[in-house]
Amino acid sequence: MDVKDFNFDLPQELIAQDPLDDRASSRLLVLDKDTGAVTHRVFRDIVEYLRPGDCLVINDTKVIPARLMGVKADTGAKIEVLLLKRRENDIWETLVKPGKKAKPGTELSFGDGLLTGTVVETVDDGNRLIQFHYEGIFEEILDQLGQMPLPPYITHQLKDKNRYQTVYAKHEGSAAAPTAGLHFTNELLQEIEDMGVKIAHVTLHVGLGTFRPVKVENVLDHHMHSEFYVVEESEAAKVNETKAAGGRVICVGTTSCRTVESASTEDGVLKAGTGWTEIFIYPGYRFKILDALITNFHLPESTLVMLVSALAGREHILAAYEEAIRERYRFFSFGDAMFIAPDPVALPQKTEEK
Repeated sequence: MDVKDFNFDLPQELIAQDPLDDRASSRLLVLDKDTGAVTHRVFRDIVEYLRPGDCLVINDTKVIPARLMGVKADTGAKIEVLLLKRRENDIWETLVKPGKKAKPGTELSFGDGLLTGTVVETVDDGNRLIQFHYEGIFEEILDQLGQMPLPPYITHQLKDKNRYQTVYAKHEGSAAAPTAGLHFTNELLQEIEDMGVKIAHVTLHVGLGTFRPVKVENVLDHHMHSEFYVVEESEAAKVNETKAAGGRVICVGTTSCRTVESASTEDGVLKAGTGWTEIFIYPGYRFKILDALITNFHLPESTLVMLVSALAGREHILAAYEEAIRERYRFFSFGDAMFIAPDPVALPQKTEEK
């Protein structure tokens, strides 16, 4: 399986640089995963494609302001640190730019010394382990000094930090947002619950490995980075009850999908617990839990395009992407959404009496 099989040409101007004022007003491409048929809607119309008895699985991770701009303590040379993964004793695995200035033993300073750090060692992929020193609560200092770690293809400054969080973000730990969830408002979620759809929360702290380009020609040689997940007993029960009753499990985003597929048994039972997952889903994968997926449009040759191709078939996905490009959909993190399902039929909506 060649990585080039998942390539497509995307005009730069279709990469969304800013979030919409109204989260739910983004566009929604509805894709029948079995036939490839496409329908164009608006995201808040998602309620027409959900049914009582379904279960929506959302990832309630919260993005930390993980980008720190600092200096080398001895020379004052500028340095940028991106927090990737928390270890023990205030040690974090980080990505440092420029890396050559961050040899073990290097002392770093952020916010005029409010936060300092020592480079401990270099690990896989050139990442650095940094031990931080501070007075008070680390999260509060990070909130004061850190910037949101927007993907490199977003060049605009984010005016409101909360627009790179879902409205249900709760557990801090992600280096990137689970972006399919950005389209939901509290009102829309309430409407979905009121119509008899269960909402199950899982947590997967998104690492940058998810978005890293596949650098090998053969897809099967690619290795995913590990990410930490949590599935509570009560939330696993919602999913399992839905499956047992014949309802559909609809994951909001590839991160929710990867969580439930990692934490399930071969016969499709979701297990409560915590763990690290390196699951890599590509064509040929048999889904054990997921029936349908709400997702954004992903980068060419990325593991995320491979995941949606595993669900709907590479030809259907690439054809849908071509259609989205023709229709000038907005791509990537702040872009528009897809709903991928077998036979997605919009239910007739009740008309309100005037």
